[in-house]
Amino acid sequence: MASECRATELLLRILRKLKGSLSSDARSTAEDVLSQGPGAPVPFSVVRELHAALREKGSSVYLHELLEGSEIYLPVVELPERNPVLVARLEKIKAKLANEEYKRITKNVTSQTSRPGTLADIGREVRPLKKIIVTVFNFFVTVATAFACTYIGSQYVFAESAARVLSSVIVASLVGLAELYVLVRAMEGELGEL
Repeated sequence: MASECRATELLLRILRKLKGSLSSDARSTAEDVLSQGPGAPVPFSVVRELHAALREKGSSVYLHELLEGSEIYLPVVELPERNPVLVARLEKIKAKLANEEYKRITKNVTSQTSRPGTLADIGREVRPLKKIIVTVFNFFVTVATAFACTYIGSQYVFAESAARVLSSVIVASLVGLAELYVLVRAMEGELGEL
């Protein structure tokens, strides 16, 4: 974190005037800064003491005016040399992770091409047919169940058998239409993915 700023002409001029009113540590730092001239790094602690001294003298110079035109001094950070043992371990771990990633990606890839007429081909052809058969069976079971539930439930409303059958057919038809609507929407989604 920055703890210094670069000295400007105004800061150096005020520092020359009020050098005697600073503490001994700040005074020695101020002398070093004055010997280096403009652009020398000035610690913020010296600037704060200088501002406090200005306030005691009754000056109307604010801290931001004192620092106007100066830049924050950021010392160059030297990075330590990397440990060669650590670098070797990191390279080994990276290679291991890359190898695991490669194996994960290529685990489904086989070098043998499937020959026509094998069991794998039959399985691929049967899957869509199986899905269609299950869907049709589900449709008929849903419609039959709706008919049966309505027929049994309508005995509390209708006394005649014809009215019960008619209401059951109507409800089963509505359930069948709703099921067909959902089935068509699902097929549209599947066809859109192709």
